[in-house]
Amino acid sequence: MLEWIIALATLTFLEIVLGIDNIIFISIITNKLPNAQKKKGRAMGLALALVFRIILLVSLTWMVKNLTTVLFTVFGSGFSIREVILFLGGLFLLGKSTHEIHLKMENVSREEKGGAKAARFMSVIVQIAMLDIVFSFDSILTAIGLTDRLPVMIAAVVIAMIIMLVFSGRVADFIHKNPTLEILALSFLILIGFMLVLEGFHYEIPKGYIYFAVFFSLCVELLNMKLRKNHKHLELGN
Repeated sequence: MLEWIIALATLTFLEIVLGIDNIIFISIITNKLPNAQKKKGRAMGLALALVFRIILLVSLTWMVKNLTTVLFTVFGSGFSIREVILFLGGLFLLGKSTHEIHLKMENVSREEKGGAKAARFMSVIVQIAMLDIVFSFDSILTAIGLTDRLPVMIAAVVIAMIIMLVFSGRVADFIHKNPTLEILALSFLILIGFMLVLEGFHYEIPKGYIYFAVFFSLCVELLNMKLRKNHKHLELGN
């Protein structure tokens, strides 16, 4: 039971941080709508994101658990659809996380350059749906990498989406004010991606090590944030 709680808390935190880019892109696109439709557009966008994540979560988890028929053999080791998904998913997380860290370290702006014309509501929703499909993959692969309990994965995704729906503006502002949290989450995605690659080659790594690393690093970062805040107060006081 304790392992489930730790997995749920860890995964929910990562899902929230990983969902920030999704919130930002949804905000950029919905800004093209009339003011009266912006809130509705954001709500529908996040609802679509939740639906896509659950569908992918159920389908990919089912394939990982059930499609174990050996497709080909390399150096005496058999590889099924499960191993292929884990291996390709791990490579995807490694590449995407490294690329995201590079962009953030180089301060590359991702804001779209758009005109001031108001867009059609359905056109905006279709664009959001297409973006949600792309953003869903790293979210679901992270869930599969952290736990094999489908109820925990779905619960974490639902909780994260509800939090982002209710506090989307505040969550985005908090992460932007503390960008080290996003770098920390991306760093753990690299770790999870590497773990998935190893599992694709039949090397199982106890997930308790990942949980401990995430919570220890998060506690250290929260202390650093508190320390930086205290230093700012001291500087202002002087």
